[in-house]
Amino acid sequence: MVKRSINSNTMKLENDIMEQKGSFAIVVCDGKARFTLLPNHGETKIITHQGKVKRVKFDEGEEF
Repeated sequence: MVKRSINSNTMKLENDIMEQKGSFAIVVCDGKARFTLLPNHGETKIITHQGKVKRVKFDEGEEF
């Protein structure tokens, strides 16, 4: 289990990245954080509108 928490004293996001397997992204907008695993094969797009994150899109595929 990956430890992610908000430290109530400092109001900082704490994330133990050494326990996480694979690739991931942390997207922060307006004081909210979103943790997302990245696909092994594919494309990840972070869609913004007027300076705010609206969506995270995944386009997965594999060449053969």
